[in-house]
Amino acid sequence: MRTKRAAEAFEAGERTDQGRGAWIDPNAGQISLETYSTSWLAARASLRPGTRELYDGHLKNHILPTLGDVELSRLTTERVRCWHAGLLAAGMPGEVTVAKCYRLLRTILATAVEDGLIVKNPCNIRNAAVEHSPERRTATIGQIGALADSVGDDLRLMVLLGTYTTLRLGELLGLERRHIDIDGGTVDVVQQAQELRSGQGIVGPPKTSAGVRTVTIPESIRAEVAAHLAARVGPAPDAVVFTGADGMPLRRKAWTDRWHRAREEVGLPEMHFHDCRHTGSTLAAASGATTKELMRRMGHASPRAALIYQHATRDRDAAIAAALSDLIDRGRPPASEELRSADDQPEPRSDVP
Repeated sequence: MRTKRAAEAFEAGERTDQGRGAWIDPNAGQISLETYSTSWLAARASLRPGTRELYDGHLKNHILPTLGDVELSRLTTERVRCWHAGLLAAGMPGEVTVAKCYRLLRTILATAVEDGLIVKNPCNIRNAAVEHSPERRTATIGQIGALADSVGDDLRLMVLLGTYTTLRLGELLGLERRHIDIDGGTVDVVQQAQELRSGQGIVGPPKTSAGVRTVTIPESIRAEVAAHLAARVGPAPDAVVFTGADGMPLRRKAWTDRWHRAREEVGLPEMHFHDCRHTGSTLAAASGATTKELMRRMGHASPRAALIYQHATRDRDAAIAAALSDLIDRGRPPASEELRSADDQPEPRSDVP
């Protein structure tokens, strides 16, 4: 039962909040998360089609079924925690997707705070936004060669470039003749090809400015690049580098079918195509590349992902130490010579204090 004193204290608090600009109209947050998130997504005109589709899928499949009917003012940390725990307990989607969904919800509710609809963001669960991706598979150079052979002559370069230039699948599918400089031995990454769920193909710039880069092609595969361009790519500067059987730009499904068949044939059924990029990055780190060099080659804006490959640098450092040890051992005189050299030393003078 509320007392007069409690009511007066509440009123005083409300007046204090109004005075310092922290007051929120109690009725402002009486809008469902579904309604607000729909308007939030519609207002993001700068989102790329693929990103918009991804966000829409996260909302419809993983966020709104549980929280969609809840009013913003009633979204508490406890409620968000229960939703988050429920997704993890279900096992679908995976932990990485759950983290992405949590980040999306946190971003939407941060805008609600800015809009003056809620006082604070209820998404403050420690580490809920952190992705704990499992260690990716690293193939051997021999396995990469076997995969390239199995994929077929028309698309073997997809495997080689995906590994040794660490281009992403979308970046490979977006390559045109003008992007490859055979004489200079480089490939310019300036665009990527995406496919929406409707099947519509979209070509646009990489997701971040760091994705725009020039990557040097290893000398050992440049002849294959030149051969592919000569035999399978039209002469026009905008001719697509990788095409399907119909001569049109290669579709993701066509590539996925070919890749799955190839990995089964070589006995690597669990290997994803992205693991080729991981393999190439690991090899680059083992060659002595610094974190900044890896970031540039891979097209990363932050060092977080590039640091994953530093274990290869540590392995390389151990190999260097082993080689140094071998040089030291080979440079030392035999033990008998060391002893003889020591015996030949003059006795210390007794008159020296």
